[in-house]
Amino acid sequence: MGKPGLGRVFLLFTGLVSVLLLSGCKSGILSPQGPITGYELKLLIFSILLMLVVVIPVLFLTFWFAWRYRASATKSKYRPEWAHSTTLEIVWWSIPGIIIVILAVVTWVTSHQLDPYKPLDSDKKPVTVEVIALDWKWLFIYPEYKIASVNYFVIPTHRPINFKITSAAPMNSFFVPQLGGQIYAMTGMTTQLHVLADNPGKYRGFSANYTGTGFAQMQFYAKATSEKDFKAWVEKVKQSNKVLNWKTFWDGLAKPSINNPVSYYGQVEDKLFDDVVMSYMMPNYKPGQMMHMMHRTHQA
Repeated sequence: MGKPGLGRVFLLFTGLVSVLLLSGCKSGILSPQGPITGYELKLLIFSILLMLVVVIPVLFLTFWFAWRYRASATKSKYRPEWAHSTTLEIVWWSIPGIIIVILAVVTWVTSHQLDPYKPLDSDKKPVTVEVIALDWKWLFIYPEYKIASVNYFVIPTHRPINFKITSAAPMNSFFVPQLGGQIYAMTGMTTQLHVLADNPGKYRGFSANYTGTGFAQMQFYAKATSEKDFKAWVEKVKQSNKVLNWKTFWDGLAKPSINNPVSYYGQVEDKLFDDVVMSYMMPNYKPGQMMHMMHRTHQA
């Protein structure tokens, strides 16, 4: 048996390196726990394979040309007059063109399928979670249950989760890699993200946009659990005697702090999330002012 060719050795080497690098990746998008991240992983693999259509031949030819036309080579012809090849022109223009067309189609389709504002199809009632980015912590409000938590939230598996996201601090980015893509949180604005957890587990989330001193500690955990355990957690949080309203939000929670422990609020003021959003849009805004103005408009 002859010695393996240079191309074969290179492919074996790159394959071994890839296996070693990926063997320890058991989190993030490489370990999807929902339909959104599952689709994103397939898209990532497809994109890598498509790129390898160009990358592998280019790398192989780089080494092959260096070997074939080395100074000591005696069989390679010296052709200083050579300047053009129609066949080669067709190859190196048609392949990139085809790849661009494929990427354009894939981008168009997936941009609509993975739209973070697009609700997920399900026969189960969604759970709404209102997210407020703060310095340097995350507040999660459950308007249906009138409870809230800091740096930790629980969701039931197999039920769509509808996140409404804003900020009461510098622009931030909400990201739970194993459940869905990141989405920005901005003052005076509401963004959305729809996810669903397929499996029970505890998934790390964090800030994906630098916001200053406490950025590295601005992390949280999302726990996906059964419907029964989710309801039990809601009842547990309701037992907390801490109240979250307009005053306690601005006088305490919204002030900058680092490494905040997990905390719960058993009572949350109605429309607090909406009032926080509006406070950055209207000078001297007071809680409930927008609802009062809308009521007067309807009466008129």
